[in-house]
Amino acid sequence: MDFASIRIITRDVDRLTRFYELVTGVAAVRPAPVFAELRTAAGTLAIAEPATVAMLGEAAPRPAENASVIVEFSVDDVDAEFARLRDGLDDVVLEPTTMPWGNRSALFRDPDGNLVNLFSRPAGPAGAQ
Repeated sequence: MDFASIRIITRDVDRLTRFYELVTGVAAVRPAPVFAELRTAAGTLAIAEPATVAMLGEAAPRPAENASVIVEFSVDDVDAEFARLRDGLDDVVLEPTTMPWGNRSALFRDPDGNLVNLFSRPAGPAGAQ
């Protein structure tokens, strides 16, 4: 089994797609107006309107209500990426910080309020994957 994607359900696919294109530097693939994919070597971030999960009825995900998942991107230089994005971020949760376990992280919210973490692992054996 291979990990394929995480899908964020939103009421504004265009806005959220533009945001994640800015964050990742990846151009989205848009197979339909209600759906976008940002494909990376590690996996895909899908962005879709509620219509794509309407058949689930009351069990369907609700847009802009996430309080348990963090969308994470591994980057080479957290400080440089954060500086590049800073002017486009409305809700910074944590400026670039070295975590107690050695990762360098910056956290912010996307336009729907989902938490996003840019992180890099420390160099050397402690940061080896």
